[in-house]
Amino acid sequence: MRMKLAMQLHPILLTLIAISFPFAAFAQNPQASRAAITYDPAREVSLIGTVQSFTPASQTPPLGAHLLLQTTKGPVDVHLGDARLLAASQFTIRPGDTLRIIGEELSYANGTQFFARILQKGTQVLAVRSPRGIPLSYARPRDHSALPQTEGKL
Repeated sequence: MRMKLAMQLHPILLTLIAISFPFAAFAQNPQASRAAITYDPAREVSLIGTVQSFTPASQTPPLGAHLLLQTTKGPVDVHLGDARLLAASQFTIRPGDTLRIIGEELSYANGTQFFARILQKGTQVLAVRSPRGIPLSYARPRDHSALPQTEGKL
């Protein structure tokens, strides 16, 4: 009787082991755990420096606006996100400007990239990422002139 029950359970156990094996292998893969590193405000740093160059639409990843900031420790390539957000906020960046940038350097592609979350130029401050590191998107203002007039009507 026991032998018959064991023979019936054997294929089921093999199937369960086969299904769970890839998940167990992934959980123990140190490369997979490194890939899960994400933006964390607790690791943010503040950079202060002079803008060497500004590119509103970089063709090299990560796509978007980049600037090269000369700091006391050397030049840093900073990703800013969508340049349209900068323009809509009237936040101009020119070579020679002094900026304070709060953000985080993360592994990206075969190296690292500094991702800005907050830009400050003088008294002007602009958030370009959420606290989770998600780039804020530019929302084009609606053209209200094309809408029908509803003056006095609700």
